[in-house]
Amino acid sequence: MYTLIIATTNSHKVKEIKSLLDISGLELKSLADFEGYPEVVEDGHTFEENALKKALAYFNFFEQPVIADDSGLEVDVLNNEPGIFSARYAGEKATDEDNNRYLLKKMKGVPRNRRTARFVCSVCFMDGKEQRIFTGVREGIILDNLKGSKGFGYDPLFFVPEYDKTYAQLTAEEKNRISHRGLAFTRLKEYLTERLKTD
Repeated sequence: MYTLIIATTNSHKVKEIKSLLDISGLELKSLADFEGYPEVVEDGHTFEENALKKALAYFNFFEQPVIADDSGLEVDVLNNEPGIFSARYAGEKATDEDNNRYLLKKMKGVPRNRRTARFVCSVCFMDGKEQRIFTGVREGIILDNLKGSKGFGYDPLFFVPEYDKTYAQLTAEEKNRISHRGLAFTRLKEYLTERLKTD
């Protein structure tokens, strides 16, 4: 059994990742399965930098294969805010509701044709021999009110025109198939499947 540590304590994210990386012979653990691990400050300037920094720190600590991701929302009219600050856009202790409320306030009065945005996810795999980064991007539109009750974060505001739904209106299977995280982790899954055949 090949054990891989997911460098997060976010239970929503862990659940999504476990369904995305359903590979025979792969055991997934998260930081919630351990104690005494270091806190990593995400002070990079890009999603890739933050994913790489987390992967390196936790690989050095656990000395086991690790994946770390960083993801967020980029809104064009806000100069790509909230970007790497997506989880703490409304403040360090901000809840999903706080962040959504703050985003809506910043977007007040912006017409629909200027509400374009994208979700980006970069995931870094590191095992001491290999280091790989996989990125997924999904374009969409920021609504002016919340729609849907599934998902988390900005999901109820992020509308995907091709599917005529917000992330929060998609089933878990639909979201995994089309989301930024789904796209990034699909690439990681292809890579890991090949790796597990040769290891």
